[in-house]
Amino acid sequence: MFGQRERGSIMQKKNKIINLNMEMPTSIKHLLAATKKAAIAIQRASNEERQSFLQTLSRKLLAAIPQILAANALDLARMDDADPKKDRLMLNERRIQDLANACLDVACLPDPTGVVMSDRVMENGLHIQKKAVPMGVIGVIYESRPNVTIDVAALCLRSGNAVVLRGGTDAWSSNAVLVGVIHEALRVHRLPTQLVTLLPSDRALIQELLTATEYVDMLIPRGSKQLIDYVRDHARVPSIETGAGVCHTYVESTANLEKAAAIVVNAKVTRPSVCNSLDTILVDKSIANRFLPMILPGMEPYQVRLFADETAFRLLDQTGYPFLAHATEDDFGREYLSYQCSIKVVSDLDEAMAHIAQYSSKHSEAIATENMEAATRFLNEIDAAAVFVNASTRFSDGGVFGLGAEIGISTQKLHARGPFALEKLVTEKWIVRGDGQIR
Repeated sequence: MFGQRERGSIMQKKNKIINLNMEMPTSIKHLLAATKKAAIAIQRASNEERQSFLQTLSRKLLAAIPQILAANALDLARMDDADPKKDRLMLNERRIQDLANACLDVACLPDPTGVVMSDRVMENGLHIQKKAVPMGVIGVIYESRPNVTIDVAALCLRSGNAVVLRGGTDAWSSNAVLVGVIHEALRVHRLPTQLVTLLPSDRALIQELLTATEYVDMLIPRGSKQLIDYVRDHARVPSIETGAGVCHTYVESTANLEKAAAIVVNAKVTRPSVCNSLDTILVDKSIANRFLPMILPGMEPYQVRLFADETAFRLLDQTGYPFLAHATEDDFGREYLSYQCSIKVVSDLDEAMAHIAQYSSKHSEAIATENMEAATRFLNEIDAAAVFVNASTRFSDGGVFGLGAEIGISTQKLHARGPFALEKLVTEKWIVRGDGQIR
């Protein structure tokens, strides 16, 4: 419990945060312009200076844990306990420590800027290089995930970019405190705080960000399908979609059923509110009667509601599983983000892949099999950013893939696909050196 002094301090922060959110400007142009101007400072910073900044940010995050948790508690108190986004919104001491560690991980990654991608001297003596350079100003629009605030800032600043953040109203208090911590670390290194700008959460201002081609070089929406669709349909600033996850696991006829059951349960129950969690189980008809009962001991403690097709329902109904329902067409191709899952029994690999092709969001797909021919076909033919053999889709994550952190999982095919992190926050510049040549 907090003492009287702590409660008073928290109330002061609460009032300040509320005032910041209520005093909405009529335009964000001045904020975007300031970030654009500040971007040159991080581009000039050396690799060592950027690394040192992230080390400072890591320490600052750990020191600010009480303030971050207090702000996050304000956000959590405003959200319904039944809302599946509440787990995404929640910060605890372990999650803040993970964010601090992610800053250190990103600091240790190679600098993606300044890399010479090609280097040649032409017959006329021109020396032509192609180099990786920062994008400039990255705009990120996201919902109910305050951890994104730190991940994005760390990745953008490490790669020499400034960033404007447009978080959701649900996480305003948390985001405001986290950006304050980032600003403290920037001041330690005499870098302008405008390098990381938290925009007001007023929806009336979002269109100005989407069309701010003069100030913002790239937009990244991270959140619901509705948010991503809106940005894609209305933005003039180039955008990269970090799509919703509709993830399948197909249990093929030769699968090791104990391994497959563990994979399926892990993919569903460990953190159902995230985009790499399992949404649909596909089971080969030849093993369905043996496999489906094997997942129930892992599902029932979490009261996972299973929407089963007719064959799966008939098999599961015999077990007395209490959270069973008949699947409808709408239950397939649905991102649940909760303790719910659909099940379909299929005749073979071809039917499974056809189902995935129809309903997948092209995020992460998995097969459990001991048949290497089937595994190879699945890996080669499934159109998704990440495909897995005998592993949980929950591994689809930038940190797990050795990228330090991620801005999101890109489901599109241009520029970046899969965990979208440091290496994709740069663009190219041609450097041409001559000695008086003319054409």
